[in-house]
Amino acid sequence: MANESKVTKSEAQWREELSPEQYAICREGGTERPFTGEYYHHKEAGVYRCTCCGTPLFDSATKYDSGSGWPSFYAPHSKQHINEKFDRSFGMARTEITCSHCDAHLGHVFTDGPAPTGLRYCVNSASLNFEAEDV
Repeated sequence: MANESKVTKSEAQWREELSPEQYAICREGGTERPFTGEYYHHKEAGVYRCTCCGTPLFDSATKYDSGSGWPSFYAPHSKQHINEKFDRSFGMARTEITCSHCDAHLGHVFTDGPAPTGLRYCVNSASLNFEAEDV
């Protein structure tokens, strides 16, 4: 269960707990190569949680194939679990999404998604851990 209070750790603690790829993506705002992430083709029912703190971020029912190369969702598990901020990196204007509990970089949200929201939360697999639904 995710802790509702803010998670704060030193950079040394994050480096110790995360793989080099997870650290580069979650703590330094990196991205994985398209079509390579563990959850890109993943179809199992359950919840995708923040790899850094365990906060529930996305439900499998909102996952869809956007063709972008990254896991895509049309809605978050809870809007309170996602922070958005304007991002001008790499000469682009887009909206970065981070975990509201630990500030882990997740990816970006775009306005070219399907109904019912019209949004595409484009997320790095390395920023997620999957928890299968109990059957």
